[in-house]
Amino acid sequence: MSILTADYSNLNHEEMAKQIGLKPKHMPMLIASFLEEASPTLEAMQSAIASHDFDAIRLRAHSIKGSAGNLRFNEIYEMSKEMEHSATEQNKAFEYKAYFEAIKKAITTIPA
Repeated sequence: MSILTADYSNLNHEEMAKQIGLKPKHMPMLIASFLEEASPTLEAMQSAIASHDFDAIRLRAHSIKGSAGNLRFNEIYEMSKEMEHSATEQNKAFEYKAYFEAIKKAITTIPA
């Protein structure tokens, strides 16, 4: 899979809620929680990538993947899944830094 470009700046809470099976009024709280949790997870992931700690990369990617999948942030989900899989295999040729930057950039487009 290649690195995906994602822009979530025009989120429609009603459509998101419908896809997930929740009420639109719950979406701001869920999105805020995702963003709050993503920040320290991304910091830890960046550290893990710098130190080539495949287990830590896998754990952080898994965390982002699960949360992104639950909220239907599909591009973030797919890139995190790819990163998690590569870290599980300890694939040294995988572009961890590039995927990290793409995931981080996508997350920054999510309105708080």
